[in-house]
Amino acid sequence: MVATGNLAVLGAQWGDEGKGKIVDLLAPAFAIVARSQGGHNAGHTVFVEGDQFILHLIPSGILHPGVTCVIGNGVVVDPTALFAEIDELHGRGIDTDGRLLVSNRAHVILPYHRHLEAASEDRLGAHRIGTTSRGIGPSYEQKAARSGVRIGDLADSSSGGRLTALVRSNVEVRNRAVPGTPLDWRTVRDAAAGAWPRLASRVVDTSRYLHDAIAAGRPVLFEGAQGAMLDVDHGTYPYVTSSNATIGGVCTGLGVGPRAIGHVLGIAKAYTTRVGEGPLPTELNGDAADRLRELGREYGASTGRPRRCGWFDAVAVRYAVRVNGIESLAVTKLDVLDQVDSLQVCTGYRCDGRLLDDPPGDVALLGACVPVYETLAGWSGEGTTAGVRNEADLPTAACAYLERLETLIGVPISIISTGSDRRDTIVRTDTPVARHLGA
Repeated sequence: MVATGNLAVLGAQWGDEGKGKIVDLLAPAFAIVARSQGGHNAGHTVFVEGDQFILHLIPSGILHPGVTCVIGNGVVVDPTALFAEIDELHGRGIDTDGRLLVSNRAHVILPYHRHLEAASEDRLGAHRIGTTSRGIGPSYEQKAARSGVRIGDLADSSSGGRLTALVRSNVEVRNRAVPGTPLDWRTVRDAAAGAWPRLASRVVDTSRYLHDAIAAGRPVLFEGAQGAMLDVDHGTYPYVTSSNATIGGVCTGLGVGPRAIGHVLGIAKAYTTRVGEGPLPTELNGDAADRLRELGREYGASTGRPRRCGWFDAVAVRYAVRVNGIESLAVTKLDVLDQVDSLQVCTGYRCDGRLLDDPPGDVALLGACVPVYETLAGWSGEGTTAGVRNEADLPTAACAYLERLETLIGVPISIISTGSDRRDTIVRTDTPVARHLGA
């Protein structure tokens, strides 16, 4: 199977939707998988014949030998984390040499970024964002302030070079913000420069690389990180990530034009989860939340933090469809609902006596919204979806659930995931994704 064009995979909720599995499933049809934003705060979990791979920076396509993976200019890269990921893959027989490229324009996460983030969270106290404390936010802050270190800067560690000037200035900022435990800027600079020999062979102008590949007819799969509701512009600000996790981030984070994208595939769980602080309108509490969390093994791939769980929020997903131009959806973890007798789907929000069909931009107002639910029958007494690979074998109530979600969100469901393994998947025929893949 060879893709007939390019395709973008984007999260349609608060991240952790299962993008890693879907990218892994689709990757063999593409020549290139390109990551556009985020850092090693992302955690994409992929199961291959029972073996678990957790990828933080490297695109999920790396598990397929014929696929080249690209880390774009919109990604923030911690070299230590990247090397650890490369080493783990090599130790498990996955060769990345010649198959993993990094943008010379990508910004670098250095130790002072982690320190600044921890200090910021401490200052916020009860209003903390709930970050992963991996330096992602401060790295993007310095990028916007034009004081960040980029991958290409690591090549020159001379006293008069850009790397020296930037690190020295940024360490001074860090030492003022975190008094009592000063960093030595020379130590930080030398460690950063020390990453260059190992990086050099992988560093290219990835925008030009992708442009040439697309012009030559090589299909590209664009892999997003996090999700629409965590987007710095369109998410539940300020409880968001520091990059654009929506479709615009693909263009700016990889240096490709919008006409290069082709089909836009959104990914959503059959229910809702969120990590960190901020509103989650359909959140469950107590035993109900604990049960769903355990059924879905809802713990962060990057941090191990328990995820907050709730019912499917059609308002949020419909919003993600709109801001991304999503043309079809992949619904993951349908099997997690096998043991739930009765299901609820949020169809609207009620706030101040008004019925809303879009998430309000005011986070305080969103936090005050009460979900309006529609109750649907579960299929616990009818059968199971776990491991089902043929749509005809799904329980009738599961099919009805998916049909109702399609109606509420306004786009077709192209892919149904029924388990963690890449084979536990239904790709519906005569859907946009199937046609796009030439299937």
